[in-house]
Amino acid sequence: MTSDVIEKLRTGVRDVPDFPKKGIVFKDITPILSDRALFRASIGLFLERCRGKKIDKIVGIDARGFLFGSTVAYELGVGFVPIRKRGKLPYKTEIAKYSLEYGEAEMEMHIDAMEAGERVVLVDDLLATGGTSAAAAALIAKVGRKKLKPTPVAAFLKY
Repeated sequence: MTSDVIEKLRTGVRDVPDFPKKGIVFKDITPILSDRALFRASIGLFLERCRGKKIDKIVGIDARGFLFGSTVAYELGVGFVPIRKRGKLPYKTEIAKYSLEYGEAEMEMHIDAMEAGERVVLVDDLLATGGTSAAAAALIAKVGRKKLKPTPVAAFLKY
């Protein structure tokens, strides 16, 4: 992926001040999603980082991680596992708490979402404090019954 494409992706993210509360600058990715070339480029970047690796499933964090993660899983021909906000999954779950820039929250994952030893890639759209990703990694480790060695796959929008 060329640096020109990465720069176009970076500039495709719109800053929305004071959302969801005063003092927070929300990173809005809808301009990337609505531009077919930018959306394809973003998926292409994830795929570039994943191809040739033994991956069993892609895990996406609610909700923007679903947009990228499910598309990447489809293209790689692997399963997709959603991590959702607490109370949104209908079956038995494991739960993890995490901190946001503006408070605390909980997320969950089905207890049968993966088997021990499966190799997964965690996909989200950006990294703010790291709390969401850390909680997701803890859930993956709990459900997959394995200690994780986190490896960044794609961090193309650094702020």
